[in-house]
Amino acid sequence: MKKNMGTLDRIIRLVIVLIIPLLYIMNIITGTLWIILLIIAVVFVLTSIIGFCPLYTLFGINTLSNKEKTT
Repeated sequence: MKKNMGTLDRIIRLVIVLIIPLLYIMNIITGTLWIILLIIAVVFVLTSIIGFCPLYTLFGINTLSNKEKTT
């Protein structure tokens, strides 16, 4: 499994993951929407940690810079 996510992409996903629980705590999102966003947040965390997004592979997207590929 080759990495296909750059650092900025991973940071953006983690920021989104931090925002979702805040929206729930403030009662902005509830019910089914909360469950769906929670599942998405878990996927975002996992893909950010491993640096690989399966959807990027399907669409041929690679956000890694040349500099990041060598390290």
